[in-house]
Amino acid sequence: MKEKKKDSKNYLVQGSILAAASIIAKLIGMVYRFPLTNILGNEGNSYYSTANEIYNIVLMISSFGLPLAVSKLVSERLHKGEYKNAHKVFLCAMRFAVISGGALALLTYIFAGVITKYFLSYELAVYGLRVLAPAIFIFAIVGTFRGYFQGYSNMVPTAVSQVIEQIVNAIVTVVCAGIMYSYGMSLAAENGNDSLGPAWGAAGGTFGTVASITVAMLFMMFVYTTQKSAIRRQMRRDHSGKTESSKAIYRTMMLTIVPIVLSTLIYNISNVADQGIFNKALLGQGYTESQYGTIWGIYSGQFRVLMNVPLSLASCLAPSVVPSLTAAMANHNKHEAKQKIRTSIRFTMIITIPCAAGMAALAKPILTMLYPNLENGRALAVGIMQVGALMIILYALSTLTTGILQGLGKLQTPLINNSIALVLHFILLYVLLTVFNLNIYAVVYANIFFAFVVCVLNAVAINRFLGYRQEWYKTFIVPSIVSIIMGAAAYIIYSVFHVFAGNTISTIMGILAGVCVYGIGMISFRGITAEELALFPKGHVLIKLLRRAGLLR
Repeated sequence: MKEKKKDSKNYLVQGSILAAASIIAKLIGMVYRFPLTNILGNEGNSYYSTANEIYNIVLMISSFGLPLAVSKLVSERLHKGEYKNAHKVFLCAMRFAVISGGALALLTYIFAGVITKYFLSYELAVYGLRVLAPAIFIFAIVGTFRGYFQGYSNMVPTAVSQVIEQIVNAIVTVVCAGIMYSYGMSLAAENGNDSLGPAWGAAGGTFGTVASITVAMLFMMFVYTTQKSAIRRQMRRDHSGKTESSKAIYRTMMLTIVPIVLSTLIYNISNVADQGIFNKALLGQGYTESQYGTIWGIYSGQFRVLMNVPLSLASCLAPSVVPSLTAAMANHNKHEAKQKIRTSIRFTMIITIPCAAGMAALAKPILTMLYPNLENGRALAVGIMQVGALMIILYALSTLTTGILQGLGKLQTPLINNSIALVLHFILLYVLLTVFNLNIYAVVYANIFFAFVVCVLNAVAINRFLGYRQEWYKTFIVPSIVSIIMGAAAYIIYSVFHVFAGNTISTIMGILAGVCVYGIGMISFRGITAEELALFPKGHVLIKLLRRAGLLR
């Protein structure tokens, strides 16, 4: 029993480390997007976001599934004491990463113009996409290193590399965007095309990604080098007597990677496809490229940037839960698997629901604080954030449950579920754009529907396999009720302070008040117990503080 608690705590600690680092990285990424957006404007931000969206899709094809696949395969072999085979998986994965990443980086550079012009009707995003092409190759290498350490349930190298990566990214992106924007404006003066300034500025901004992922690669290589002697000692202690052939490992790797890649690709390709459908629909309605680009820039550069902060929790908890679930299923311990699923979903909802509620309640103050120079389109940005609050919660849950199914070994199931949801999503998006003329809100509503369908189908699949159903009261109902109270309290405090203070101070005070109200509310409504708090990093310290304050018995 004590061992189980220790294992559960370690799983949560590792998940929390990765989640905390990812949130820090996302916050850094969010912070640099403010000056970047103010430099580029909504049109330039749309070029930047478009190039990054295509880059992310190519990453998913070439290497995005590598960390998860390597983590799963290494974890399985470590559980059996096959340390040599675990390291062989890493070496095979690295060769695969170099070949696939290099090939797709080259193809992306060559066909960048075709993709941006003919598929997305957004030709000037080509500059940013070509700058990003080398990062595809480098990311494949970094992803393999990260997956290897995650297979050991060691999230620290991944966490540290993510933070370092974002710090470098923030600095280089803003500096290069400013330099290249000025260069683009000089070209615009010569050619009479005002869009060249934002387009070249976006290309300068994307160079930050190339520089940062290069630094992350050097860091992961350094960590691996320092761990090499320990890895060799483990391999010498390997008495399993089983040596897998490279051919068998590649075969297993492909059988693992392909469903993960296809599932992740289908899950994430919707945003690029949405933009293509949205651009063509508005082009048919008489909008110019600059106009629909500006609208998309508001959606992708403001709402989605803020949305990604709470979503980073789910995207990080999924990799940490995969090795844990893999080990539980290898032991045929369904009870342990259910406990880990319950804890990860509870943890995600406890954080994500109040974030979504807070962003909806303080949408205008937050956007005004973060984007003071973008008054044009402010009302649209506020509307998108308020309507899209539910999208944040559903995307977090669908991302996590997809990772859970992959950890349970059901690699085909998320692929099928995401495919069904994607087809229904596109049908709804087309109807909302062409029949109801809902403009960018059609994209928001269609994405809410997509994530909802994935959640339902994943829940059914998990129940069918494990006989598992998520507890509702503490996971969804209590956080929702307390979040509504929190949102109201945050807005009231903001309004009171706004009478005599500026928007920034009032917004910060409203957010701090909301955090306090939510914490007290969750404890008062018994949404979280002392036993659950004890599982988290430094949970015993938090329990002592709450008991001294009389908030916890």
